[in-house]
Amino acid sequence: MKLLTAALTVVSFLTFASESLAQSSLRGSRSSMDLQHSHAVMHGYGFAHTSRDVSDLVNRGQLVKVTANRDMVIHNVSYAYLKPQVKTLLERLSAQYHNACGEKLTVTSMTRPIARQPANAHNDSVHPTGMAFDLRVPSNSRCRSWLESTLLSLEDYNVLDATRERRPPHYHVAVFPEPYQQYLAGIMGQQREYTVRRGDTLVAIASRMDTTVAQLRAANAISGDLIHIGQTLMIPGEQASNAPVMMQASAPVVRELEHRVRAGETLWRIASRYRTSVEALRSENGLAGDLLKVGQVLKVVLDES
Repeated sequence: MKLLTAALTVVSFLTFASESLAQSSLRGSRSSMDLQHSHAVMHGYGFAHTSRDVSDLVNRGQLVKVTANRDMVIHNVSYAYLKPQVKTLLERLSAQYHNACGEKLTVTSMTRPIARQPANAHNDSVHPTGMAFDLRVPSNSRCRSWLESTLLSLEDYNVLDATRERRPPHYHVAVFPEPYQQYLAGIMGQQREYTVRRGDTLVAIASRMDTTVAQLRAANAISGDLIHIGQTLMIPGEQASNAPVMMQASAPVVRELEHRVRAGETLWRIASRYRTSVEALRSENGLAGDLLKVGQVLKVVLDES
């Protein structure tokens, strides 16, 4: 009995340590918010101030409708719209989560206009752009571990920035659309979908679709061989490693922005936000030192090539 108690204690400690490690890696920070906001600004994303602005972004094709499906629950979301690439990531994540955990992923927020932001929302929140969504924290520890590990893995590829928030408990996931689109093309090539039919097995599908069982499992987050009729499987295409490495150099792309200085900001912080240098800011704005005034407008020149 003592051995069993000791073993359970060790397991409990390891589980706690594992979750603590994941949570510490998903902690938010000022630099995290700066990264998300600067990406939105650099790519000229529209920040919706009102419901009418959201409708305008939808009409221009910058936001698309997201609907609940067999893998995803949308709970109490007033504006179920996201940027197209962000919608793709959410739907793929939901399908893989469902396959791995046997339950649906719950989405609690998507686009939120500035006028409808909660009182505790950060001034630099990117929810008004449609590049972020919030997820409910799973009550099942195995599902929670899978979701956090997957989010951290995608962070390593620099395609998103995820934070586990405390009030209320949820995951805030800001997706970087352009890097994610490149990442997806790189790992999947020209991806296809396949709907499982009666009598299908992973071996038979892999043979028919000119891929391998291992690639099918990886693309669909399947740990074993169990599949069911009607299930949609993602079929990996030709890997990007087979494509030519050299690419023709493109002409530099330069964007000019204006930044209005806020209380507490420094040249270093502003330069970090826009991924430029203090020297460049000084040069573009004729500054000899570091002194800034609240309300001062700075010109920021960004090289996006």
